[in-house]
Amino acid sequence: MIKVITLEREYGSGGALIARKLAERLGWKLWDQLLTDELARSMKCGHEDVQRREERRDPLYYRLFKSFMLGSFEGNPNAPRMQFLDADCLFTATRDLVKQAAEAGNGVILGRGGAYFLAERDDAYHVFVYAPAEDKVRRLQESGMSAAEAKDLVRSVDAERAAFIKKYFDLDWPTLSRYHLMINSRIGEDAVVSTILKGIAVFEKRYSLRRH
Repeated sequence: MIKVITLEREYGSGGALIARKLAERLGWKLWDQLLTDELARSMKCGHEDVQRREERRDPLYYRLFKSFMLGSFEGNPNAPRMQFLDADCLFTATRDLVKQAAEAGNGVILGRGGAYFLAERDDAYHVFVYAPAEDKVRRLQESGMSAAEAKDLVRSVDAERAAFIKKYFDLDWPTLSRYHLMINSRIGEDAVVSTILKGIAVFEKRYSLRRH
């Protein structure tokens, strides 16, 4: 039986909303901002650290991690920042927290490379959400961004996510074979959630038949 769902997404595709709706439908815990909070605590990042670094340009390794750590970053440019720490330490802390969340079960993990960290778990179901470029830009504009800013972030954030996966897993992002389902959010958030749930039901049925 599936105990954890990971949801990776293109920036601006509405993945954060879909993950929240999915968790609500299942009555499961959503590991989105909650995971960021846990990471901040584990890395001892305080409010003063955030203020001191708010106007500084992020170093490359920090930008790579921000793309994965801050699941609520989409549409929220003022999301809290973590302190500057060694990239490998951040990677290790994130890996451990994602695995702990999976072990706890009944959770939806948004981003953070979940499909890659949990690739060996039989009880994990991995989803990738994408969307046409114009849909992503429109969605971000509706959150208050300018068209120019939205277009730039659609390009740059996903490029940074790809760089993260290439650096730490030596794989392209998204690696198609890592996902059970890839779905276009243009069909609507509720339809995406229903499709994910149907896909899980089919997966569990086939897995059960193979075991017997």
